[in-house]
Amino acid sequence: MPPQTPSMPYVNLHPSSDKLLTDMYKGGKYKLEVALPKEYPFKPPTVNFKTKIWHPNVSNDDKGSMCLGMLRSDEWKPPNKIADVLRLVRTIMSSPQPDDAVEASIADQYKNKKAEFDEQARAWTAKYAK
Repeated sequence: MPPQTPSMPYVNLHPSSDKLLTDMYKGGKYKLEVALPKEYPFKPPTVNFKTKIWHPNVSNDDKGSMCLGMLRSDEWKPPNKIADVLRLVRTIMSSPQPDDAVEASIADQYKNKKAEFDEQARAWTAKYAK
């Protein structure tokens, strides 16, 4: 992996005032780390949740990685802006993409046991996104 430039300061996401976000993430405060590779804007940034989140499109480990849509190397275009990346994160929080999941078991729960998913996501928001 090519070396990356230092990360941007953490981006704080406060979905409590966001009408588009689903109820299970509202009221939480999420820190995101956006790292720009040396080849930016020709290579996509990496986005990691530094706050744990129960979500099919975010890895359920200490990295909190996201890799979908415009963040993939084959889909990234140099005109894309960091604001577009943050809009993607917001969209994914309001509409998880279980068919493009990083966490298959969470995606399965989202698709087949939605009430259980919602309960777990709310519990993680209360526990980790204070």
